[in-house]
Amino acid sequence: MTDRYAVIGNPIAHSKSPFIHRRFAEQTAQDLNYERILGDLEDFAGDVRDFFSSGGKGMNVTVPFKEQAWRLADELGVEARTAGAVNTLTRLEDGRIRGDNTDGIGLVRDLQQNLGVDLAGRRILLLGAGGASRGVARPLLEQRPQLLLIANRTASRALELANQLGSFGAVEGCGLDALGDRQFDLVINGTAAGLAGKVPDIPPGCLAEGAWAYDMMYAVEPTAFVKWAREHGAAQAVDGLGMLVEQAAESFFLWRGVRPDTETVIKELKELNKA
Repeated sequence: MTDRYAVIGNPIAHSKSPFIHRRFAEQTAQDLNYERILGDLEDFAGDVRDFFSSGGKGMNVTVPFKEQAWRLADELGVEARTAGAVNTLTRLEDGRIRGDNTDGIGLVRDLQQNLGVDLAGRRILLLGAGGASRGVARPLLEQRPQLLLIANRTASRALELANQLGSFGAVEGCGLDALGDRQFDLVINGTAAGLAGKVPDIPPGCLAEGAWAYDMMYAVEPTAFVKWAREHGAAQAVDGLGMLVEQAAESFFLWRGVRPDTETVIKELKELNKA
């Protein structure tokens, strides 16, 4: 019997996750179907319950439901527990729902293995303190950067997240308006501003010489943040396509117990974007 999986978000029509998981299934000879679900902004929990009660095995969770998924889960993995956000839900054999977060693993693997970015000793600016940023902050700190500064429009949320992560490394929090003239070797956009074609309100001089810029969002055309970074002197500016594939591979491994090849899928998606 074909197992059923899905990604839930709002919006969701743009999601590449069905393509990615179909390719993973083909690689590993897994019998599964993977679909998109447009989540109800007023009843996310109901959508999740309906999916699992109708036989669903697992769900990926994207904007804006990651923190709601964390509250919904009956059991949490280590990364999800620390992050306060979940991007992977799994129905356990006893009917309970487990929540995991594979975003941080996906981001770090893309930066280090696919792009060759050494995070140790770097000054990293993480924009946003919502579910996306919460999922990647601890894995970034585990790479021992010189500093991880979390900056958010509402400063209190950034400070709260930084305080929660203080035992994992050098981390600070502040409002976007408090960045001043500080410079960073890597600026990561974890906000949803790109959905509206916007860029967080950050100083143009925050990119140090030779700095990388990374947008956790992805699109066929360069995202607003990627365009901004290139215009303001970033040595390299990339979107989150590689992260998307890497976090999906970790979710696939949690669900199916086999690890797919990500390199070929990333290449395929890039070729599709050029077409």
